[in-house]
Amino acid sequence: MDQLLIFFYTYKEAIFIIALSIFLGIEVISNVPAVLHTPLMSGANAISGVIIIGGIILVGHADASTINTELILGILAVIFGTLNVVGGFVVTDRMLEMFKKKKK
Repeated sequence: MDQLLIFFYTYKEAIFIIALSIFLGIEVISNVPAVLHTPLMSGANAISGVIIIGGIILVGHADASTINTELILGILAVIFGTLNVVGGFVVTDRMLEMFKKKKK
């Protein structure tokens, strides 16, 4: 327990910035008009693509003989980034289907 308190005391500024950015992000995204959701989704897909590339580089440089933090973080980055990109394309495709004329 003491180590946890020391960790929080040492990195209190970084923890505060992360917590503040989470609340700010939720507030900003919840106030986005519906018209802007598709461009924001495209931007999120681009950022996730960069995360995937970074994860691949991280996995490539990690020591594969042992399971370490670099390997785990790289694999998680690739998995979550891929899920985000695929989900973004699925949602964008469904939104674009709404604007097509229905066949009679």
